[in-house]
Amino acid sequence: MDRNITHSRRQLAAMKHSLFDQGLLDDQFIQLEELQDDANPNFVEEIVTLYYRDSSRLVSNLEHSLERNPLDFNKLDTIMHQFKGSSSSIGAKKVKAECTLFREYCRAGNAEGCRRSFQQMKKEYATLRKKLETYFQVSDWLGKLGPSRQHFGPNKELKDESAFDERK
Repeated sequence: MDRNITHSRRQLAAMKHSLFDQGLLDDQFIQLEELQDDANPNFVEEIVTLYYRDSSRLVSNLEHSLERNPLDFNKLDTIMHQFKGSSSSIGAKKVKAECTLFREYCRAGNAEGCRRSFQQMKKEYATLRKKLETYFQVSDWLGKLGPSRQHFGPNKELKDESAFDERK
């Protein structure tokens, strides 16, 4: 059983590492993880859940604003600025990049560019959501089997804090 758990934990670490390798997440996600502790073991998952709950309203506002003719580029830019800030706070790297591109199209008054960028942003947003949901499901399942204090170091190498635990 321990061997299977160890294997599953390694798979979970590989899953998380792939989110960085694919450019979906940046170091902000690691900083969130560093705030998570035994007193709040689901901190990161809760923050990500709040992000998706709150940002869905912004995505809806953007969709409605993009349906209007003529486009109100100032309004679109303001909404996207807020969405970009939220995305940045969880380390949603590709989503944030699309937000930046969208805002550049707003400043240039490029309606078609805004629409294209918005569609790409929605794809990145949905992809990250699906992958993070899977990641958190596996993480929750493993958490029920026993504590693991593995995380990524500053260079995204896997670290196991239990090796440094003085109580052992």
